[in-house]
Amino acid sequence: MSTGNISTVNTEFILIGFPGLESYQHWLTIPFSVMYILAIVGNILLICIVKLEPNLHTPMYTFLCVLAMVDIGLCTSTIPKMLQMFWQKDSTISFEGCFIQMFFIHVLSSLESSTLAAMAYDRYVAICNPLLYTTILTKGKMAKIIGVLFARSFILTGLIPTLASMLPYCSANTIQHCFCEHMAVAKLACKDITMNSYYSLAVAFVIAGTDITFIIFTYAVILRAVSKLGSKAARVKAFNTCGSHLFVIMYFYTTTLFTFVTYRFGNNVPPGIHVMFSVLYLLVPPMLNPIVYGVKTKEIRQGFQKHFLRKKINLNDK
Repeated sequence: MSTGNISTVNTEFILIGFPGLESYQHWLTIPFSVMYILAIVGNILLICIVKLEPNLHTPMYTFLCVLAMVDIGLCTSTIPKMLQMFWQKDSTISFEGCFIQMFFIHVLSSLESSTLAAMAYDRYVAICNPLLYTTILTKGKMAKIIGVLFARSFILTGLIPTLASMLPYCSANTIQHCFCEHMAVAKLACKDITMNSYYSLAVAFVIAGTDITFIIFTYAVILRAVSKLGSKAARVKAFNTCGSHLFVIMYFYTTTLFTFVTYRFGNNVPPGIHVMFSVLYLLVPPMLNPIVYGVKTKEIRQGFQKHFLRKKINLNDK
């Protein structure tokens, strides 16, 4: 492969893992494995419950299933390779494989943010226009919203790994990370990466900035509408309906902001800590989302008891 007058000679990259924490890496696989299993099992259960329970075939739970599928893809794009690296001492990743992994990380991360914004819109319609809820959020409207979210993520964030893959990589091939993070890879290029850095920053601000602004505005309207409800019971019910979503939004964007700021501007933060928070950013939200929604949402708890817990009890009785 060549770019301009400089040829790319690297056919593979070497992942370091957690710089400075090499002696602890093997032990770190234990909590990461547990968290990954919880994330996969929890999100699959969530999808199955929504599919099996007719009462959950509503726009809110459709968005929740989309979030669960995104979460499964997000943690699966990084954790299995990371565990293989630590268990089998195989730290190499092919040139093509590295940028494919980078593609899925960026696209799915932006989809996570976009889906949370769509879920905020769903709560706005449900609380502020309850009588028109099914009229506004029809199956056709839902398909269009999801389609736009996917198109935005694939077009804008999909260009980040594409541009990075076009850079020339002449000799250095050691990535100071445990997966193919964009800037960690781009810094190995033997060419100026200013355009790549600015583009990734612009995309981050456009997508995350738009989503956060929309969510803040939407929940400001929701809280204003809820405060005007005459019944205390109605206000409590409305707050409970939005509570789990608000919690998910807060910890997702908190970890996102912390990871972004420390990785780009935290020069005094040890590299191993940078990498640790990057992994937790991709793993903790997928693990916690089904737990939070399962605990806070009565309908999901009832669906779990009906389709899984009671079946297990009946089998034990036999």
